[in-house]
Amino acid sequence: QFATRVVSCQAAELRPEGGGEPVRGFQVVLEDTILFPEGGGQPDDRGLIGDVPVLRVTRRGPEALHFVQAPLEPGAEVLLSLDWDRRFDHMQQHSGQHLITAIAEQMFGFKTTSWELGRQRSVLELDTPSMGTEQVQALERSVNRKIRERLPVVVRELAADDPEIETVRSRGLPDDHVGPVRVVDIQGVDSNMCCGTHVSNLSDLQVIKLLGTEKGKKNKTNLVFLAGNRVLKSIEQSHNTEKALTSLLKNGPGEHVEAVKRLQSSVKLLQKNNLNLLRDIAVLIAKDFKSKPVQSQLLVLHRREGDSEFMNIIANEIGTEEALMFLTVGDEKEAGLFLLAGPAEAVETLGPRVAELLGGKGAGKRGRFQGKASRMSQRGEVQALLQEFVSQWSP
Repeated sequence: QFATRVVSCQAAELRPEGGGEPVRGFQVVLEDTILFPEGGGQPDDRGLIGDVPVLRVTRRGPEALHFVQAPLEPGAEVLLSLDWDRRFDHMQQHSGQHLITAIAEQMFGFKTTSWELGRQRSVLELDTPSMGTEQVQALERSVNRKIRERLPVVVRELAADDPEIETVRSRGLPDDHVGPVRVVDIQGVDSNMCCGTHVSNLSDLQVIKLLGTEKGKKNKTNLVFLAGNRVLKSIEQSHNTEKALTSLLKNGPGEHVEAVKRLQSSVKLLQKNNLNLLRDIAVLIAKDFKSKPVQSQLLVLHRREGDSEFMNIIANEIGTEEALMFLTVGDEKEAGLFLLAGPAEAVETLGPRVAELLGGKGAGKRGRFQGKASRMSQRGEVQALLQEFVSQWSP
């Protein structure tokens, strides 16, 4: 916590990170703050001003702007409270990034060109087209060795014209930077210009896990990692998943993969058999329709199980010159697939109207109009439309 004073409070809007309508509120500037504004690849802090939640903290020159939804009186003394769990997580990930960056460059000459501190995992962009599995494993061993050495992490402030600034790693200062330059040192490992929050000793990182690499943009490689408590959470999630799979598959963790492969093979065989049965049913439906003494000019059929091929087999077997066919598969009242088949002129006229009644979209050619429907409950209205058409139609 930290006691300070309100300098200004102005009406403002906040655009939610996930999109949506802007939130109305106020931008508050304080005499000083313990809430970190987003920057340097690190998200902002959260906390309270008094009992008012701070929803976002951003930087404007030397000022931190705190977005809140209740107005605060300029000149008023307030107590700031920091969301420590969020802050410490960001400290672990950011210091972990510095350590990985430094060791990756020392070991392999891979420079870090950018990084992202994500909600679930963090990503380093390395200036190399590829990074082998053995290199990832060697890097992981090396960074965790440094953590066990309990190296101090020290913050220094240098004057903007200090010649020592030229010796530290940096991507350059922001155009609107004012005041001293902040340098974060990992003893004997790294010296880096940085505005973010960090642990005071590498032992606070606990452990770093490199999850592997992904192809990056412009011939670069993304290295995915977890640091500190995120590793423990990941292990807990994996263990819970493993326990659930053990219960479902009735075997030990070492046999899970083979058990799933067997299940996949079984499902593929069942799907193949199911498709063959559906094809047989489609042929039988068509033969039954054609065998009736008095040939109907309209066939209406719905089946919950089926697909586009099932409907097209029926249309192929019956033929589209003598009868109009309205076939549907899927949920009886909600979503599904439909096929209108018959003489080309009739289908061309009726197809768009059928799609409209079913709340769906479709396309047609050569006597067939098919698509997806969102309102299968309207099948009755479609049938009435088709019966009315057939009653006035001479093939």
